[in-house]
Amino acid sequence: MNFPLPPDCPYYLISRASLSVTSVLRKGLVRAGVSNIKPAYLGVLLSLWSEDNLRASELGRRAGLEPSSMTGLLDRMERDRLLKRVPDPMDRRGSRICLTKLGIDAEKGSIKAVEVLLDKVFADISKKDIEATKNVLRKVLANCSREDI
Repeated sequence: MNFPLPPDCPYYLISRASLSVTSVLRKGLVRAGVSNIKPAYLGVLLSLWSEDNLRASELGRRAGLEPSSMTGLLDRMERDRLLKRVPDPMDRRGSRICLTKLGIDAEKGSIKAVEVLLDKVFADISKKDIEATKNVLRKVLANCSREDI
């Protein structure tokens, strides 16, 4: 099998697209006045904006993050005063993750900025193509989680 050159390699295209969109989001969030919100925080924040006070393990599952990634990410978000860990009254070893006032107040501006930026990123791409792309990426994610890989 001949391995495709970068412009035709799916891995290269996915990686470059992800890095480029992340860069656009980072710059756009700063311009929108929510510079304390990093693109890496969005999965956690969207989950907490939907339902606050989640167990760390449940939050990681909803945000699609591995447990090994969650600790460092939560540390950074806590450092940036967006959330706090509180003891879980039902599990002495566990904690719950709660938004701070700063985290709550960042919701409207962050969501608006992300919506505007994603509209620009996906400009001139039909809804049909966007849906097809999302379906393909969901299948890639599912395939990557298979145990036989």
